[in-house]
Amino acid sequence: MSVTVRVPAKVNVQLAVGAARADGFHDLANVFLAVSLYDEVTATPAAELRVTCEGPDADQVPLDRTNLAARAALALAERYGRAPDVHLHIAKDIPVAGGMAGGSADCAGALVACDALWGTGASRDELLEICAELGSDVPFSLVGGAALGTGRGEKLAELEVGGDFHWVFALAARGLSTPAVFREFDRLGEGLDIPEPVADQAVLDALAKGDPAALAVAVSNDLQPAALSLFPELGDTLAAGRAAGALAAIVSGSGPTTAFLATDAGSASDIAGVLRASGTCRDVRTAVGAAAGATVV
Repeated sequence: MSVTVRVPAKVNVQLAVGAARADGFHDLANVFLAVSLYDEVTATPAAELRVTCEGPDADQVPLDRTNLAARAALALAERYGRAPDVHLHIAKDIPVAGGMAGGSADCAGALVACDALWGTGASRDELLEICAELGSDVPFSLVGGAALGTGRGEKLAELEVGGDFHWVFALAARGLSTPAVFREFDRLGEGLDIPEPVADQAVLDALAKGDPAALAVAVSNDLQPAALSLFPELGDTLAAGRAAGALAAIVSGSGPTTAFLATDAGSASDIAGVLRASGTCRDVRTAVGAAAGATVV
């Protein structure tokens, strides 16, 4: 017997970042939108915990117990007093180290898969509690759809989405470390008055109405200057997407994936073609949001 769980990538349509807290984290107002790029995590009984991975950039995924999927299995097993004897196989399609929560998705997928495989019967609230312990983006990977994340992003309020949003994602030639981007954010903000992060009502209204033009005006990412400081070439990719007709161009989360909002599927296809030919990125993907969260398939 095995259980396979499909988990979506995310794009941040707003990422407001507060000053560093005493614990090193930052308070956020993080508006997540799940999109139709997926990883699949398959849990199969095994003599011991092991992780395997296939797909684009699979060679960059750790296969030891530092892997977030492995940590999810360990956390669930510890909570229910059982051995974490499971083989977790990750079929990756979400960019690795791309600012689209691929590792968090694998973590949520492994948690749901192990819960189903072991018959632990954990409630949704219990699973979300474990998710929050494992990483700031992990709870949203479980929930999907759209949500406002506060605290360090782990406290979720689900949001209404009134229609489809079409996106183009340009994958960069190398990754960016999320901690490094936050450190650069702190460096760039030294001596400045960093306001408390709050959700932008214009973003929430645009999502609720399903209005891509309104969302394009409102999207924002406080980590974008830090990502561009560490990876200046992303500016060329953003410019190429804007020139191709994107309604909005933004770094996704901590980057380096760049996200381009399109009017419709046809426009997304056109923008993808221009970006692919621009020489400013290594690959281009299209997706639609909002997508469902972690789902047994």
